[in-house]
Amino acid sequence: MPRKPFIAGNWKMNTTGRSAVELAATLARSIGSLDAVDLAVCPPFVYLPAVKAALAGSRIALGAQDVFHEDDGAFTGEVSTEMLKDVGCRYVIIGHSERRHVLGETDEMINRKIIKAMAAGLDMIFCVGELLEERKSGLTMDVVSRQVKIGLEGVAASDAGRLTIAYEPVWAIGTGVNATPEQAQEVHAMIRQLLAGRFTATVADRTRIQYGGSVKPSNAAELLRQEDVDGALVGGASLKAADFEAIARAAL
Repeated sequence: MPRKPFIAGNWKMNTTGRSAVELAATLARSIGSLDAVDLAVCPPFVYLPAVKAALAGSRIALGAQDVFHEDDGAFTGEVSTEMLKDVGCRYVIIGHSERRHVLGETDEMINRKIIKAMAAGLDMIFCVGELLEERKSGLTMDVVSRQVKIGLEGVAASDAGRLTIAYEPVWAIGTGVNATPEQAQEVHAMIRQLLAGRFTATVADRTRIQYGGSVKPSNAAELLRQEDVDGALVGGASLKAADFEAIARAAL
């Protein structure tokens, strides 16, 4: 059974209230009616309600860039699953490489967030990927395998339908260099094998695995043509409506 492509835009710490709404409204007009591909945008926390309003009536879903693993309490600056649901989020990105390597999140911390998001009924984009030195040392498969295995500890097969995995080689994020289609396919196929062993072959076949790392209109079609590449987690190109639209249409 073919997996429906899923293209998500991670706006990171970019946009203002005005530019976020303008971008969302433009996307809603241009690709908001596409039904052959699933779409989501993940703006900064403070703009989630405004972007949600701008997307009204479109098929583009709202996502957040992170979440905390507790329901409430003395956790200054953090945001809970219930808060995200309250403002209309369907998706949340968990374990993005910048959270791991800039802000020091561990595999265990990421696992706690995944378990909490699963319990709350949120769909998630779970990010994994290796550093440049790990790639050069031939450790890509070991690193990604560890991240997947620890990240999914305690997740039941019955909940796996809300999971999207994004392979994002850290050396390809914001550098203009991306993994070749063959490199992406090799890691995606390995992740699918891990899912089959962790859950079942059926779960593995149904789970979407996105590629993230300098995805742009010029390389999207070739990447998305790979058998196990089911979509893209788009960074910089998602901040330009025309580029994000082109990537979404490449998935068709």
